[in-house]
Amino acid sequence: MTTHDYEIELTWTGNTGTGTSSYRGFSRDHTVTAAGPGSILGSSDPAFRGDSARWNPEQLFLSSIAQCHMLWYLHLAARSGVVVTAYEDRPTGVMVEEAGGAGQFERVTLHPTVTITAESDPTVAEQLHHQVGDYCFIARSINTPIHHEVVVHLEGPATAPALG
Repeated sequence: MTTHDYEIELTWTGNTGTGTSSYRGFSRDHTVTAAGPGSILGSSDPAFRGDSARWNPEQLFLSSIAQCHMLWYLHLAARSGVVVTAYEDRPTGVMVEEAGGAGQFERVTLHPTVTITAESDPTVAEQLHHQVGDYCFIARSINTPIHHEVVVHLEGPATAPALG
C-alpha cells in the first residue's frame, strides 16, 4: 500500500478587532494556501454571513468532487481508447440545513459535457462516467450520493450520433 500525505494552511483573516465576542462581530474570511499553488480566498456562504466574492467550503466541496471525477474520467478514457478533445462540467449540489443549524449535502449531480473524436465509441464514453466512482479518491471518501447527467458529443459530421 502506498500512502500520500497532503497539507494545507488555513488562516482566519476575519478578526475585525473583537474576535468572536459576538456572532455578528467577526468576518468569516480566511485564506487557504499550500506549498506551490496560489492562495484561495475563502469565506462562508452569504447565507451564513459570508462574502460572496470569496470561495466557500460548499463550493470547494463541489469543485473537489468534479475535479477528481474529471481527472479519473480522462484517465479511464485514455486507457479505454476513447479520445476526449473537450470536457466541461457544471456540478450542482443540494445541502440540507436542519433546524439546529447542522446540515449535510443531500446529493451532488455532475453535468459533464464531453466531446470525443468520431472514431471513439460514444457508448463507452458515457459508461466510463459510471466507473469513475470506483477510483475517485474524493468520491470514495464521502457518503454523499453523486449522480451523473452526461452529454457526449462526437466530433465530425453533423449526422454523427450523440448520447445524452
